[in-house]
Amino acid sequence: MTSSRLPTSARSSAPPAGLYARAVLQALAAVVAGFAAMAVVAGLGLWAAGAADLPGGFTAVLAAVVVMASGGKVELSGDAGALAGTQAELTAMPLTVTLVGALVTGFCFLRPLRHHAVTSARELLLRAAGVVVLWLVALAGISALARHDFPLTLGGGNAQDPLMDLFGDLLDAVNPTVGFRTDVGTTLFYGLLWILGVLAIALLVSRRTPLPPRLVRYQEPVRPAAFAMLLLLLAYVVVGLVIGIVVAATKGHAAETFAVLLLGLPNVTWLALGVGIGGSWQGKAEGPFGLPMPQVLDAVLRGGGDSPDLSTVDLSSLAAQDARAWWLLPIAAVLVLAAAFVAAVRSPARTTLWQHALHLGVAFALTMLVAAPVTLVEAHFGLSVLGIGDLASLGGEVVLRPDVWKTAGFGLLWGLVFGFLGGLLASRVHRRGEVGQDT
Repeated sequence: MTSSRLPTSARSSAPPAGLYARAVLQALAAVVAGFAAMAVVAGLGLWAAGAADLPGGFTAVLAAVVVMASGGKVELSGDAGALAGTQAELTAMPLTVTLVGALVTGFCFLRPLRHHAVTSARELLLRAAGVVVLWLVALAGISALARHDFPLTLGGGNAQDPLMDLFGDLLDAVNPTVGFRTDVGTTLFYGLLWILGVLAIALLVSRRTPLPPRLVRYQEPVRPAAFAMLLLLLAYVVVGLVIGIVVAATKGHAAETFAVLLLGLPNVTWLALGVGIGGSWQGKAEGPFGLPMPQVLDAVLRGGGDSPDLSTVDLSSLAAQDARAWWLLPIAAVLVLAAAFVAAVRSPARTTLWQHALHLGVAFALTMLVAAPVTLVEAHFGLSVLGIGDLASLGGEVVLRPDVWKTAGFGLLWGLVFGFLGGLLASRVHRRGEVGQDT
């Protein structure tokens, strides 16, 4: 009797039955869970910020926040009549929403793989491609919802502001508007980079997820340091969360504080990490509005007054406003050393001290190359009359730009030093692998 069975080699290379269907369903679950988590956190943050009272625009604003958190671009526009114009720009990422979405999506992507003893490159690419495609489709749909126009009250009949009422009457600008739209092309491009980065980082930090055979040799030098850097970033977020809750409970303005925690906590805490290790940001704040930030940071950004030059935000400038800012240095030292210790303990015992230093140095530099740029904030709004200037009561600008390479350079230096110290501390701790002395 002739056997119809495939040879062993052919059977091993053929995809298992149902693999494609399972991969699509699991990818769909990861995408839905990720966007749902982002929507919940963004919705709570907007509610705490008072956005629930917006006239018919809460859903659109929620969609815009999710788009921005996914790396997308939301463009602002305005209309103030024939002789007046509005200018509005906003570049920022609500990093609390971003972080929650990344953690949930990465966890759901990795969970099915943890039940595998080995993972082929084809299966890994199949699962990743499913998540990427479905993520972009969902992001395109959400982008379509992120569009709305809001009326701006100019003067509003206030007797104390007759000049604004006069402009409204004479310049046909009684009902100026400001709105937002999603730049779909740019959003999908950066959304693609965002989801690819999330999946890559998830694979880098996971200890139990198997890799294709060709990549196994890279997991020992990469995964312990990558996991330690994720812990470091999360530790700063947790510390900031505790401080924020204490502030909300003792200082008042609880709703505003929780809005910051739910929308932009890592924007502040990762800046604190960068400043604590010696990095810096450049920025300014002008006009009646600003960022929901600590007062010491706002004071530094407004320190330049009307000067066109940007103020430098670093450890010395913050400490000049509040001496307690010097605590950022020892806090950074303690948390980075703890991360270095974790990385060393998770590394094989045969790893030498200089390897610990090199691995953590490179990992910390790359971490700051990712974390610092996403704290960028550029916001401007103004109402101009006959194309000349901004009306003072409606104009303002906030800028906060990281010195990326300087901050990453300090990350490399700190990683080298504390990677060595962490390996030294871990030398007395039992670790997996061969027992040997570090040199």
